[in-house]
Amino acid sequence: MGNIQLDDTELWSRSLKGDGDAFGLLFDRHHGRIFRHAYRLIPISHDVEDVVALAFLELWRRKEKVRLVDSSILPWLLVTTTNVSRNARRAAFRYRKLLNSLPRADDAPDPLDEVLSRHPLDAVDHELAAALRGLGAIDRQLVSLVVLEGYPISAAATVLGLTPSAAKTRMFRVRERLKAVMGRPNKIIAANEMTNGVQP
Repeated sequence: MGNIQLDDTELWSRSLKGDGDAFGLLFDRHHGRIFRHAYRLIPISHDVEDVVALAFLELWRRKEKVRLVDSSILPWLLVTTTNVSRNARRAAFRYRKLLNSLPRADDAPDPLDEVLSRHPLDAVDHELAAALRGLGAIDRQLVSLVVLEGYPISAAATVLGLTPSAAKTRMFRVRERLKAVMGRPNKIIAANEMTNGVQP
């Protein structure tokens, strides 16, 4: 096309006839103004491009209802951008409200505690359940990930923010502690440690 001197009325008319280049020229002509308008309305800057894209999508989706003002499509785009921005702010508010309603990591119950409290005999024997309850939170999470869930100790270490050697040391100490509490080797942990390369 190449002729950027055409006014919006002509470009919009061509767009409605399926001329993608004409719609592209409209986008190029008004993108900057729409972006600056959205930037003033949206508190989260990385959402601005999404709002701009939605405004132009609405321009096409509602093409039968678009009204040009003084041969310019910009007023319609500005109003639509305001509405899209308002919807984006509402969605962000609902999302933040949902996130705030979720329990924090410190408040979330330990899955091992839940398993042991609901089905202690299904999960492990009584002595082992009592011994596991006596462990610190990190050690219980480590045992839960490695022994009960079967994750490699290196993966569990990453999740818990430990180095692999620190995780291995903790597992060794846990096993020793459980042996002392239970008075016999813990076959479950010993078997799992063998598969995960934990050396006593």
